[in-house]
Amino acid sequence: MTSKKQKVVKPVVAALPAAASEWLDQIVTGPMTAESVEEVMRGFKKALIERALGAELSHHLGYPAGGAKPDATANQRNGSSGKTVLTDDGPLRIDIPRDRAGLFEPQLIGKHERRFSGFDDKIIAMYARGMSVREIQGFLVQMYNTEVSPDFISSVTDAVMEEVLQWQGRPLEAMYPVVFFDALRVKIREDAVVRNKAVFLALGVRADGSRDILGLWIENTEGAKFWLKVFNDLKVRGCHDILIAVTDGLKGMSEALEAVYPQSTLQTCIVHLLRNSLSYAGYKDRQGLAHALKPIYQAVSAEAAEAALEAFAEGEWGQRFPTIAVAWQRVWEQVIPFFAFPPDVRRVIYTTNAIESVNARVRKIIKTRGHFPTDEAATKLIWLALRNITAEWKRPMTYWKSAMNQFAILYTDRFIPAMAR
Repeated sequence: MTSKKQKVVKPVVAALPAAASEWLDQIVTGPMTAESVEEVMRGFKKALIERALGAELSHHLGYPAGGAKPDATANQRNGSSGKTVLTDDGPLRIDIPRDRAGLFEPQLIGKHERRFSGFDDKIIAMYARGMSVREIQGFLVQMYNTEVSPDFISSVTDAVMEEVLQWQGRPLEAMYPVVFFDALRVKIREDAVVRNKAVFLALGVRADGSRDILGLWIENTEGAKFWLKVFNDLKVRGCHDILIAVTDGLKGMSEALEAVYPQSTLQTCIVHLLRNSLSYAGYKDRQGLAHALKPIYQAVSAEAAEAALEAFAEGEWGQRFPTIAVAWQRVWEQVIPFFAFPPDVRRVIYTTNAIESVNARVRKIIKTRGHFPTDEAATKLIWLALRNITAEWKRPMTYWKSAMNQFAILYTDRFIPAMAR
């Protein structure tokens, strides 16, 4: 028995306009196969496109089909011409209406266009997930019985470069509390030689905890000159302040950061230091070595951390692995800022995992490539991968709510105005 409060769901067809319902009654006269449904939808798409093109021509001429031609209008309809376009469902033959003067240029499908927008989107989506041009070509033949050339697929994906250039030059936030910098290696052909080039990424955390990839840069080598170019690029695009820059020991960054953002704090990734330290030991010794290093990075102050480092160097583990203490001492100036921050902020800047996880996902996509023919080809695929990755970022960075309050206290004059915007 149906209660009075229970909602009765009406069939979807009942909500359709009467004309559409009658059309469905004419089409669906009995059970249908998947193939017949697909054929009906293709016929409907063809009819819809041709009807839209006819409406464009009516607007162009100034009178509807079958209507009286205005006396002041010399131009008129002149039949149609057939054209095959590639859609997301495969090739589709349509009739393009013509005018006698030859002045009609449809906007839905241009005179020289051979594909519908959805078809391009499918190619770009497959390319962004790491499929090669040949793999995409094979997929289109298998799924849509559509043969396209590798040059055609390349031309579709090359159109992405315009979006990449816009993205690279887009305006940035005036202030980022934290920016993580990291690099991954990619093989790119240059001067007839395949070289290992570095692709540098910058991940910025906004004042509300949301994340954004600020840019990507490809370079043979890193150094102060390169990082000066990167930081000036960020500043020209509107980023006038970075509170904390977190890195894993990229060369030349400290000098360039000091020149462009003199108020910024450069922090070395603590987890990166720990990984490097543990790499000196065998598997059986790593647990004990990790325990011996804890007093250093868990110290309450820089002075306590320095004392813990000295104790480690003089102790059993430091004597067995003397290179570890030397490695920490070499970058100590970039380690000690960590101890000036409260625990809530430390948890945010403790590691570059936020950007390393991005790099790991990018590597999975580009690993099928032996090498890229140009810097532009590498940039194109990496940007498409980043676009998919960042689309999944819906929540603020982990631990950000508690850290945000600490940032507001530590950087009152620099942080609060950003929150007020």
